[in-house]
Amino acid sequence: MQTINKLVSSSAVDYAAEELKKYLRMMLPEGGDYTVRYAPDAKDGYRLGLMQELGLDVSDVEDAELDDVIYIDCTARSGIIAGSNPRSVLLAVYEYLRRLGCRWLFPGVDGEIIPIIKDVPCVTYRHKASMRYRGWCNEGAEYQQNMLEAIDFLAKVGMNVFMMEFRIPTSYYNRYYNHFHNTENRPEESVTFDTILRWKRQCEAELSKRGLQFHDIGHGWGTDAFGIDSSVRKNGGKNDAALTDEQRQYLALTEGRRQLRNDTPNYTQFCMGNEEAMGKVVKYVCDYAESHSNADYFHVWLGDGNLHCTCERCRDTHPSDFYVKMLNMIDAELTRRKLTSRIVFIAYGSTIWPPEYEKLINQDRFTLLFAPISRSYTSSIPDVMTVEPIMPYNRENPVLPSTIDGSFSYLDGWRKMWRGSNIAYEYHFWRHQYFDLGGTKLSRIVSEDVKKYLKNGVSGIIEDGSQRSFFPTALTFYTYARTLFDTSLSYEEILEDCFSHLFGDGWREFYSYLDELSDAFDFEYISAKKSSNPEIGRHYNPDIAKQLSRVREITARGRELIKKHYTLPERTMTYAVRLLELHADYADLLADAIAAKAVGDDTLADELYNKFRLEMGKREVYFQTCFDHTLCIYSLNYIFERRTNNALIMELDN
Repeated sequence: MQTINKLVSSSAVDYAAEELKKYLRMMLPEGGDYTVRYAPDAKDGYRLGLMQELGLDVSDVEDAELDDVIYIDCTARSGIIAGSNPRSVLLAVYEYLRRLGCRWLFPGVDGEIIPIIKDVPCVTYRHKASMRYRGWCNEGAEYQQNMLEAIDFLAKVGMNVFMMEFRIPTSYYNRYYNHFHNTENRPEESVTFDTILRWKRQCEAELSKRGLQFHDIGHGWGTDAFGIDSSVRKNGGKNDAALTDEQRQYLALTEGRRQLRNDTPNYTQFCMGNEEAMGKVVKYVCDYAESHSNADYFHVWLGDGNLHCTCERCRDTHPSDFYVKMLNMIDAELTRRKLTSRIVFIAYGSTIWPPEYEKLINQDRFTLLFAPISRSYTSSIPDVMTVEPIMPYNRENPVLPSTIDGSFSYLDGWRKMWRGSNIAYEYHFWRHQYFDLGGTKLSRIVSEDVKKYLKNGVSGIIEDGSQRSFFPTALTFYTYARTLFDTSLSYEEILEDCFSHLFGDGWREFYSYLDELSDAFDFEYISAKKSSNPEIGRHYNPDIAKQLSRVREITARGRELIKKHYTLPERTMTYAVRLLELHADYADLLADAIAAKAVGDDTLADELYNKFRLEMGKREVYFQTCFDHTLCIYSLNYIFERRTNNALIMELDN
């Protein structure tokens, strides 16, 4: 009898055992079944358990609950698969299966390669994950099946953190189900508040089953606490008009009145000098933490905008000092309630400036999230950073640091009073993935950034980005995940691993093709870094139009390459090649629109861009598991200077 023995009782270990059974059956379809059982004293078969209880060395573990160490010592169809915590056992199972030839390259069944093998080889391996926090946060346009597949994908590539932003993420789900930017091709299919709440809870349950860290909320506390739903978005002034006098008194005074910034609660700060308002927010956070004990971390952020209150109670105190004061009040109340809830606070927007006077008292409760959203993404974190001065804070017009060097200077300012863990909150998979057409530039930058963060004392990254960030290929996200898990891996190693499994023996030709496309579009230009005459426009550059005239020639060669590999042995390979067929059309249409923009013909550019939007929208259903059409258009609107419902983008651009 072939057995998989669970040496410890845990939902994550239960799930790990079932996953091991499933994939072994797939790899050895005629090799017989496996019996899964709880048998803490087992001496044969596969034994899944905790390293500590097996007497294995865990001396490099600082915190067994947070640090993931995996241990594998298996002969043919038997042996030990262990971890430093239950989640790590699941990670160890997937790493064992990787070493038997399995690959998970993007979410869903089309993203996995499961080979059929004759025999199970011996595997010996031990590894402590390089980064403690290896995460992903929801963003873009979400549909539930994709969310569940994304959560399932996390552990398979060695990640351990998933964040769901907002109390109820209605805006993200509404973007998909209302088919923003694509209603001509897909009619609206609204979902209710209650449906989205149930879906969030379903996601939470899937995370819990796998033992993955669940990070909750982020923005919204400063309006939800006053009965103002932070999930609603701009509605022609109706949101602001619906406020009661009692609610309005708690909001920040900006531009002469207490109002919803851009008619959107999420972009609105509250009056932090108002003691009653502060008390309400503190109580709301603590009540939520007490009733949602399933969350591993609560992210307590301020509003998603940089304008803070200018009333006489607030104007002479830095927002970060108010913020730290609030965090100390939250800690005191949680302590009074005997709650051990972990709180994440954020250096972001106006709070990237460190506090001038206040200090966190109970630092053991907190983790700092460093979010350098205003940095450039066309280059990676340098080996040696230039120390830049922290600029004086201007409440009326806060100017964020534009370089990663400058951003780290602000982080170092926080570190003068902060001694705990630091996580980066990054944006490679927000707008920037759509600015690198081939994905080859950004993937290399991601690899370097992960390693430089670790070198600079940052122990993890959570990426704010779509759960459909796998177009034109899986390379960029796969690079992110595997580098987080093991920073000793070179970019070239990860590239070959990913592309050889996506495209087979001819993978180098596919990489060269995509790299040539990236060069033609010019990542720096798309990111608005290369205008030859900013007075005409931030994307005016006729030389780029000449480069883009080569795109159809490049994609013609690409189509020949695609044709030669149109049907490959593995389903995942065939799917990857067919994605590139869609991408060739995508590149052609977008090149035409951007070329018109580059020569200053805005009318033609707008017409061609609209054609691009509609044509790709017609095909959305064919590749929506990998491509977020809504977030793509939302991001490219930046190039074509279309209005966008995002106050933060407007502030970053000004």
